[in-house]
Amino acid sequence: MATAPRTPFIAGNWKMNLDHLQAIAFVQKLAWTLKDKNHDFGDVEVAVFPPFTDLRSVQTLIEGDKLELKFGAQDLSQHDAGAYTGEISGAFLAALDSAYVIIGHSERRQYHGETDELVAAKVAAAHRHGIVPVICVGETAEDLEQHGPSAVPVAQLRTALEGAAAGREIVVAYEPVWAIGSGQAATSAQAQQVCEALRAVIAEVQGDEAAAATRVLYGGSVKAGNIAGFLKEPDVDGALVGGASLQLEEFASIVRFKSHVGTL
Repeated sequence: MATAPRTPFIAGNWKMNLDHLQAIAFVQKLAWTLKDKNHDFGDVEVAVFPPFTDLRSVQTLIEGDKLELKFGAQDLSQHDAGAYTGEISGAFLAALDSAYVIIGHSERRQYHGETDELVAAKVAAAHRHGIVPVICVGETAEDLEQHGPSAVPVAQLRTALEGAAAGREIVVAYEPVWAIGSGQAATSAQAQQVCEALRAVIAEVQGDEAAAATRVLYGGSVKAGNIAGFLKEPDVDGALVGGASLQLEEFASIVRFKSHVGTL
């Protein structure tokens, strides 16, 4: 049976930027800009990932104005409730109709000591509450030199998948740490090599059908000038965009990557 083509996914991770008022203004302008360009959200899915304090405002705007944008959170707790000061439960995110949640971003791993096992527990928490986890994997420059391409992200994903519920959707984001914020993105060939290896892990753990359906994104100094090259690769299904997602025109141009080169 033929597998349906994977819908490209462009996700904007705002990190710790934009308060709730700025978020409302940005989402409105983004929606207007894409509408003016006749963007088809069924052709390329678009989601923003604001800080926790913005989520209710973004939800209200998207639902009230019936916008086709999706939204998600930047993290969640592995716990559902309890004495965990400062943590955010997946139940809270589900109550806000958060479609997605980023898990295991390199900044969480670096600054908060998140391990592969904790990432797996958070993947399980997301699935318990009906939220699609965007599982981030990637290697540092030292990892790349010591282990070669794909070894570290493949190992990270294999552990993360231990928390995934059978038959439930995941998104995987390959973000080479050496490329994030550096202005020096991986080449499209480098991204393809690792994304192909990640898809092979999904096939090994979850089966060929799941591997064929799962979207694998690239992240790391993504911009309008390089996005089309990444999306030409057979195993790259979109992008997790950092800094450029805060620049309205740039992000809208990334979303419209097909227009840069015609039909891919």
